[in-house]
Amino acid sequence: MKVIRLREGKERSLLRQHPWVFAGSVAKGKADPGETVRVEADDGRFLAWAAFSPSSMIRVRAWSFDEAERIDAGFFQRRLQAAVAMRQRLAIQSNGVRLVHGEADGLPGLIVDRYDDILSVQFLSAGTERWKDVIADALLQVTGCQRLFERSDSGVRQMEGLAPAKGWLRGEGSTTVTLQEHAIRLTVDVEEGHKTGYYLDQRENRALFARLVRQLGCKSVLNCYSYTGGFSVAALAGGATEVISVDSSGPALARADAHVLLNGFDPAHHTSMDADVNGTLRQLLKDGRQFDAIVLDPPKFAPSAAHADRASRAYKDINRLGLKLLKPGGLLLTFSCSGGIGAELFHKIVAGAGLDAGVDAYLMQRLEASSDHPTTLCFPEGEYLKGLALLRR
Repeated sequence: MKVIRLREGKERSLLRQHPWVFAGSVAKGKADPGETVRVEADDGRFLAWAAFSPSSMIRVRAWSFDEAERIDAGFFQRRLQAAVAMRQRLAIQSNGVRLVHGEADGLPGLIVDRYDDILSVQFLSAGTERWKDVIADALLQVTGCQRLFERSDSGVRQMEGLAPAKGWLRGEGSTTVTLQEHAIRLTVDVEEGHKTGYYLDQRENRALFARLVRQLGCKSVLNCYSYTGGFSVAALAGGATEVISVDSSGPALARADAHVLLNGFDPAHHTSMDADVNGTLRQLLKDGRQFDAIVLDPPKFAPSAAHADRASRAYKDINRLGLKLLKPGGLLLTFSCSGGIGAELFHKIVAGAGLDAGVDAYLMQRLEASSDHPTTLCFPEGEYLKGLALLRR
């Protein structure tokens, strides 16, 4: 077994059972990509069994902090069984569920989403890539599924020295499924959809939006960065009679239109706009439009803390415009999925946007990812999605 020895004082994160070790913390030792290594403190104390990644700034990702444990097929079987069992306890109201959420489930770099009878999987680290076939077989056994589609086409793999990969690993057939999510239905293409196919992390927020639209009597709704219209359908389910979906993807908007029909809503109540969101917000403001409810769910503006300043300006601008477009008493759901923007900073950004807009708002609720996308005490970086539900005063 190859050994990675850390510099003096660099063992603290592993002692807190945080799974990452950065390149600058390594004193000596190397291994092949994804190879299991023994990680030791500078005095030789055992710290963790981990996967080595020679190309990544995150040089080591811990599998286990138990010296007696062995990283083998049985290890992955046990971890996957535990992750799936936890989701079963959550009683999620959907046939689209995140089964494995990387570090939070003790499997760094592994994302597994179940879309009906298809498992959509991302192998995002050198360690998971090395164990890919073992993990794939264990997933089918643990879940009872027979089809597994790989969506390892994220840019994160480049930082691991891995090429993108996409396609069937187990099984074959159509990659399109229909999700039943609370009271609405959505179609998902696991081959072409964003992430592993869809944004399952917003499931509970979509259901909340439908309830609030009905509770508050919101009739006119603007859904920005709408993608395939999940929040738009939720608004219609809540009784909205004018919903505008804005996105820069024509195919995504076509699917949003199809989702309106799939759920039995009047297509006259929904308008798709293939346009830039920022420019659309400015034009709507010039036109004197205002809305009862607005959703701002932009893509990742800050993939890391290094991008936080530029991203903060972008978030502030769209929230300033959004708040100005809200009617008094109107509802705003605003989100950031950027890992480089923490919840406290995001609150400050939106508060600054309110000041610039001359608008104050009540904070109804802080929002986060659905419960099948957990954050653990030892790995707070897993809390990537944050949001605010606001009522304009």
